[in-house]
Amino acid sequence: MTLRDATAALAAALTPVYGEREAVAVAALVFQHLTRLEGLLFLMAARDEVMPDVLAQVPALQARLLAHEPVQYVLGTAHFAGMALEVTPATLIPRPETEELVQLIEREQAGLPGRRVLDVGTGSGCLALALARALPGAKVLAVDISAGALTVARRNAAVWAPAVQFQQVDILQAMPAGLAPGTLDVLVSNPPYVRDSERAQMRANVLAWEPGTALFVPDHDPLIFYRRLAEIGVQLLAAGGVAYLEINEALGAETAALFIAQGFVEAAVINDMFGKPRIVRALWPYIG
Repeated sequence: MTLRDATAALAAALTPVYGEREAVAVAALVFQHLTRLEGLLFLMAARDEVMPDVLAQVPALQARLLAHEPVQYVLGTAHFAGMALEVTPATLIPRPETEELVQLIEREQAGLPGRRVLDVGTGSGCLALALARALPGAKVLAVDISAGALTVARRNAAVWAPAVQFQQVDILQAMPAGLAPGTLDVLVSNPPYVRDSERAQMRANVLAWEPGTALFVPDHDPLIFYRRLAEIGVQLLAAGGVAYLEINEALGAETAALFIAQGFVEAAVINDMFGKPRIVRALWPYIG
């Protein structure tokens, strides 16, 4: 069986669950992973015969995909900012939109010496590792409440950015250790922000597989993590330091107002590539 035929067969099997377009994309990801061919090399190999040991792995992967398990967990890998990161159900799957946080920070902070960066709720480590690579010489600390997530993040760091440091911290109850007040240049976070009432709008594979503690907040206090992040920023950011935060698109104005109320001098809501409010960028004053 050729690579093209094998990919098409898997896509056909997945179509009842994923729909035709997504099934084709998922099937391609599976065979790219199994053959270790990507991009143009994968396309050029379309007429090549698939090795029997590769085909033998497909039924088990297909069964997991038909059970709605996200393809990134099935393959154990998600791509983010040029990195192939390990992901497990202990970590969220990094989203392409989150890369826009990295791009914004790189545009504003690249070239500035010795950036000191704190990533709160690091999960797989995607933001911390991407920023360590984008900002040479930066000192990056990443924290998370989940020991399982930190185990994965440390393995990713060993491959992509070994200098990144990690701490297990319940950020609602404690501060990261070793950071002096007024010494942080960048505070970045993609915290839980999906309201419990918004669960019904989410896909079944997200609800069933991704860690709820990294996704959901109570309806009665949906900005609980942003309030705490603002407090952390007040304590740790240096003059002119910046907080960069992924947000609930329905709560952009409220999130920005919270940071202004805490003493930040600017808090801009920034749209993502799809035109949806995605980021709040909050500036700590240059003169305290």
